[in-house]
Amino acid sequence: MPTTPDRCCLFCNRDDRETPLVSLVHRGEPLFICPQHLPVLIHDPARLVGVLPGAERLQPAEHHD
Repeated sequence: MPTTPDRCCLFCNRDDRETPLVSLVHRGEPLFICPQHLPVLIHDPARLVGVLPGAERLQPAEHHD
């Protein structure tokens, strides 16, 4: 499958020629995030406000250290 501008990390905009991408679906839309920024989605989703619709309503994962 060829790379398109839509197939890039939603945080850093690198495409799959530059980094591996993890695919996910949010609100019925396919999205991609690179492994480097997956922790942002998990632990600090507020950093995705303005990039990911509804990010302001996502809660960070709880830490049980």
